[in-house]
Amino acid sequence: MSAAARAGAPAGALADEAEPQPLGAPRRRARVLAIANQKGGVGKTTTAINLATALAAVGERVLLIDSDPQGNASTGLGLTQDERAFGTYELLMGEAVLEETIRPTKVPNLLIVPASVDLAGAELELIDLEHRQHRMKEAIEGRLGDYDHVLIDCPPSLTLLTVNAMVAADAVLVPLQCEFFALEGLSQLLRTIERVRSTLNPALDVQGVVLTMFDKRNNLSEQVAADVRGFLGEKVYETVIPRNVRISEAPSHGVPALIYDHRAPGSTAYMALAREVIRREQALRDAA
Repeated sequence: MSAAARAGAPAGALADEAEPQPLGAPRRRARVLAIANQKGGVGKTTTAINLATALAAVGERVLLIDSDPQGNASTGLGLTQDERAFGTYELLMGEAVLEETIRPTKVPNLLIVPASVDLAGAELELIDLEHRQHRMKEAIEGRLGDYDHVLIDCPPSLTLLTVNAMVAADAVLVPLQCEFFALEGLSQLLRTIERVRSTLNPALDVQGVVLTMFDKRNNLSEQVAADVRGFLGEKVYETVIPRNVRISEAPSHGVPALIYDHRAPGSTAYMALAREVIRREQALRDAA
């Protein structure tokens, strides 16, 4: 049975976007995407979970790193507290190697490095460590050939945890809520990305901005979408993620929305977003 079928998603929904590699061919190096926004409640973790699930559903091998001390991505993928004994905290502190921190999920092809409450103290502990901004990069860079996609769910703040993710990443994917102060928060985040690019990671780019919590009945959502597209142009994904109660319900069941109800509007939107991400990644590989 295919990964898509076991995940409850229609197998053909993304199949045309997948790019199977020839038997015996070396795996390409995964591009690392940091999913970040310093503002909370914008759908950041929801995007991380469901984008990772949609990519895994077409047979892509995906690693999701939960770098948010709240551990919502770990909870949303059904991990118990006992399954988080080794995770992102130990990885950053040098107390474990990547292979020791990876856990399976209920989604075939999707693995996770979980977050525990210990990660809340990492911010202070990192300050005294050597290469404190490069800890994540050093921990994962030797294993990127094992995956097709590596996603890092960042905390909703611009801290050393977020900086570590951006230094390790090839690009940043920004979930942006369709609300009044969206552009103000986005400008702040873009300044941070530019600072990281100029001092720590010259290759860092914005992979794209995805508009979340879109309500087509609300004129404000339409206006925000138009403003963001006018500001960033093609960097904004065509797909918008609608407000959807099924997306909100899924985490309490410990499964992504795509498994909880793959026919829900929010789930189909994340499938469409995965198609766009795959297309953009393919275009970057072709241009390299």
